[in-house]
Amino acid sequence: MKIDVLTLFPQMLDGFLSESMMGRARSSGIVDLDIHNLRDWAKGKHKQVDDRPFGGGAGMVVMPEPVFDAFDSLQAADTHRVYLAPDGEPLTPKIAQSLASKKRLLLLSGHYEGIDERIRENLIDQEISIGDYVLTNGTLAAAVLIDCLCRFLPGFLGEEKSLTSESFQGSLLDFPQFTRPAVFRDMPIPEVLLSGNHAEIEKWRQREREERTRERRPDLLED
Repeated sequence: MKIDVLTLFPQMLDGFLSESMMGRARSSGIVDLDIHNLRDWAKGKHKQVDDRPFGGGAGMVVMPEPVFDAFDSLQAADTHRVYLAPDGEPLTPKIAQSLASKKRLLLLSGHYEGIDERIRENLIDQEISIGDYVLTNGTLAAAVLIDCLCRFLPGFLGEEKSLTSESFQGSLLDFPQFTRPAVFRDMPIPEVLLSGNHAEIEKWRQREREERTRERRPDLLED
């Protein structure tokens, strides 16, 4: 998969994209990921990419010209173009899996008070939000989206089973996890995990997932 990210703060992604599974995925060729500075397409001495909004109001708005020029340079015929914005469609595993099936993604991170509406209307295929809150810019949101969707790429995870059993897969939260020692500071782990009976362990894990979901995210159980 090819992913291009267009942002005003490319260095915010440097460490994230070079560490852990993401770094290994890039090294092995599972994902081809490039970060681009929007100012590379800005004109003038000061490389201006934003201006005051028509009609007045606080803050600045990203101008259409550098974004259109950047997209003309970066996109291909099969590129799926995504804008990271607080008012976008909430990110879910289903959306992430759908994006992981694309051949090419171009992610535009939002900045300032937003972007010129002509960008959204003419360049963007899908708008995604990572939650009902506002960040200083959309670069962090792009990082979250990349991490989420890459988990669905073949070979990205060392153990495919970990993808099918983690939180939100199948609309349930994950079950509690324990490791050695079996008793720590007078706190023992559930006996069933020591039984060696895998059928009973799976039943216990399913009950725990259902109970945890009812307590913490009952909305996931609603029809």
